[in-house]
Amino acid sequence: MSETKARKVGPLLRRAAAVEGAMWRSMYRWARRRPLDLAPGDEPFGYLGVVKPILGVFIGLSAVEIPIFDLIVSNVVPWRPARWIVLVLGVWGLLWMVGLFASMKIHPHVVGAAGLRVRLSAGIDITVPWEDVESVSKRYRSLPSSRSVQVEEEGDRRVLHVVVASQTSVDVRLRRPTSFLLAKGPTEPVDELRLYADDPDGLLRSARAASGTGPATAAQPNAGTYRTTTP
Repeated sequence: MSETKARKVGPLLRRAAAVEGAMWRSMYRWARRRPLDLAPGDEPFGYLGVVKPILGVFIGLSAVEIPIFDLIVSNVVPWRPARWIVLVLGVWGLLWMVGLFASMKIHPHVVGAAGLRVRLSAGIDITVPWEDVESVSKRYRSLPSSRSVQVEEEGDRRVLHVVVASQTSVDVRLRRPTSFLLAKGPTEPVDELRLYADDPDGLLRSARAASGTGPATAAQPNAGTYRTTTP
C-alpha cells in the first residue's frame, strides 16, 4: 500500500473503530438503563421517533434472517466453517442495529443553561451557546439526501443540516458565522444550524426558558420563532 493510500485509509479505519466502539458502549448503557448524565436544569429532546418504525423493521428482519440463512448454508454449502461465518455475521449485524437504536436513544439533544447541545447518535455532539444564537424557530423541511450531515449554500449564507430520515424541524439562526467540530474535522463557518427533534415546540419552549427570553411569537402557520436578547 502506498503512503498516500495509507494516509487516506488510516483515518477511515480509526473512524470505523470509533463508531463500532460507540455502538457497543451505547448498547451496554441502554441495556443497563444508564442514560448519559445531565446537568441540573437540562432537558433532553429525542429524535428517534421518525426512524423508530424503520429501525424496528430492520431489527426484526435481521433476527428472522439468522436462522433462515443458517438453515440454507448448513444444507447447501459443504464447507462447515461457512455456517459459523454466516452465523457470526448475522448476529453481529443484528447487534449493530440494536446498538444504533440504543445510541440514538441515549444521545438526545439537550437544552440547558450552557446552550443548545445538538447530537446525533454518538457521532455528532456540538453545543451552541445562547450568546451565539440569534433566533430559534420551528419549521419542518424535507431534504433530497438522507446523509446525516449536510452543508447547503443559500445565497451568501451557509447552512449546516443535522438530518434524521431526510428531515429537519428546528432552525437555529446564528449571530455570526460559526465553525463546528465534527468527526471529520471542523466545518466551514456556517450562518445557520438546522436539526430534527420529535418535539420542536417543546424544544422552543425550553430554549426560551433556558436563554431567558420572552414569549415566542408566531412566525408563520405551523411554526414558532423567538429571538434571543442581544448580549
